[in-house]
Amino acid sequence: MRQLTGATALAIGVWAAAATLFHLYTAGFGFFEPREQRSIHLAFLLPLAFLLYPATPDRSPQHRPSLPDGVMALLALGCCVYSYLESPRINLRFENVDPLLPGEWLWGILMTVLMIEALRRAVTPVLAGLVVVGIAYLFTTEYMPGILNYRHLALSEIVETMYLLNGMGIFGSITGISSTMVAIFIIFGAFIEGSGIGRLFHNAGTRLTGQQAGGPGKVAVVSSALFGTISGSSTANVFTTGSFTIPAMIRLGYRRPFAGGVEASASVGGQIMPPVMGAGAFVMAEITNIPYSQIIIAATIGAVCYFFMILVSVHIEARRLGLKGVAPEDVPPWKAVWRDIHLLLPVLVLLALMAIDFSPHYSAFWSILSVFVCCWLRRHTRVGPRAIWDMLVAGGRNMVVVALACAGAGIFVACLTVTGLVISLSTVITSISEGNLLVAGMLLMVTTLILGMGVPTTAAYIIGASIGAPILVKLGVPVLGAHLFVFYFAILADATPPVSVASYAAASIAKAEPMQTGLVAFRLSLAGFVIGYSYLYTPSLMMIGPVDEIIGQIAVNLVGLTILASAMFGYCRWRVHWLWRPPLAALALVTVLIETYPVWPRVGLLAVVLAMLVWLPQVFALGSFGTNPIPAEAKK
Repeated sequence: MRQLTGATALAIGVWAAAATLFHLYTAGFGFFEPREQRSIHLAFLLPLAFLLYPATPDRSPQHRPSLPDGVMALLALGCCVYSYLESPRINLRFENVDPLLPGEWLWGILMTVLMIEALRRAVTPVLAGLVVVGIAYLFTTEYMPGILNYRHLALSEIVETMYLLNGMGIFGSITGISSTMVAIFIIFGAFIEGSGIGRLFHNAGTRLTGQQAGGPGKVAVVSSALFGTISGSSTANVFTTGSFTIPAMIRLGYRRPFAGGVEASASVGGQIMPPVMGAGAFVMAEITNIPYSQIIIAATIGAVCYFFMILVSVHIEARRLGLKGVAPEDVPPWKAVWRDIHLLLPVLVLLALMAIDFSPHYSAFWSILSVFVCCWLRRHTRVGPRAIWDMLVAGGRNMVVVALACAGAGIFVACLTVTGLVISLSTVITSISEGNLLVAGMLLMVTTLILGMGVPTTAAYIIGASIGAPILVKLGVPVLGAHLFVFYFAILADATPPVSVASYAAASIAKAEPMQTGLVAFRLSLAGFVIGYSYLYTPSLMMIGPVDEIIGQIAVNLVGLTILASAMFGYCRWRVHWLWRPPLAALALVTVLIETYPVWPRVGLLAVVLAMLVWLPQVFALGSFGTNPIPAEAKK
């Protein structure tokens, strides 16, 4: 993103702040007609992609937009304004029957080309490439073999699909979700972040876990979990919390790749941590028509288990290396935590309003307003006009990437849908799996991880859900469980090599090799793979079913993930010989995931194995009784 200065920064800041105010107004006082809402939404945000993001990182101006950038911003604005002004006629036209007007040809082609360039600049070239491939497929589908073959699509039909349809394409339903539900929660995240809540999360994490073994690593996990649920972006989370947690871990003695991997895996998990869970969860609520409050409840146990394994892994690595905690003088007193605790009130307002069945966007509107009231409860957190201005501008800027990602996903899903490829792919996966849920899950996991490589979570989830969720539902998985499965792996793609964006960001801070950092993040994130598959088989993990079954599932996951962490990092209370590590990992995975046997006997089995790991070092160390940890200096 450009670092703008002077009058240019002011002018673009005014535009971004206006975008924030527009979405605040519609969330609090009512949305426009869908086509109009989506048109104004993109009219604010699409031009910002050309003004804020340079075409190239080296040759384009980094402190001001160039003339071509300004021209493309104006053309993008014109495309959206035309859609807004003509929305009454567009809404009443017969889709795929009425011919395109000359203006629709012009603006439709321009909008599609500009959207691809905006995706390349502001989001990722990977998603832009997917969109290009999808559109190229529309032109060549009649020449494709097998399931890829479809009838001839005229250019007018392709332009209409991209620009004029209200159900799919650029102004389709996915952009509608972005312009209503997602946008207001991004603004909420910008406002609550601007209130100084990051300081509260860091102080609370340091106070709770800082003095334990390997304290800075646990601080990174706790603060990233808390901050990630507000920011909704794994990469932003890495740069925000990792800028101080990663250096602290390295100073204490953690290896550089491990320090980066901890921050990457914890930041990725922030998007599965209620109550906000990032933009993807709101998209899920709209796609499934399941209340967002129910999604929060269903995701809670999984999120706790995910971060539990990361904490256990960090503790194991700290004990293995003989690391201590944060120095007592560096641990903030409880007084420093309590003096900022009022900054959590907007989150409580959000939860309370949703609990009494207000819509999520209306609840977020009042929660944003409550940020100002809460900040003024204490002198040191009071915000003035400059801070409010910064929040408004940050809200507008933060919306750009997510809005474009949703629009890009809408284009790609339209390419899959209009040609019937979604149905064809579903048929192929169902045929290969032969009705076996495990095989179907593995195929969809690989598909979603590949789609998520370099693609924002929201876009990866939308594309993955359009292909995979219907298959899982046909195989008997509850709708929410099917979507949570896809959602988890869309998130975990950010921490899965070879293209793991969050890991690369963490590696840049840790000054470590990106692939090594990604491999560590992958091992730390294995809990997410276990929880993701558990959603296919275990409704009780979503708090559905008898209480004793829910408690049993929590227990079997916590104990099993502890054994899995010991197997991954070769240590429990003593070193675990490498010969034992694969069978221990397999035992933990099978016992957690298998649903053929009742849950409590499985809990008992894993508890016995864990007790043996703790108390029988001569067995699992193959005769080595040494308890001396590996010196930290040897592992730097």
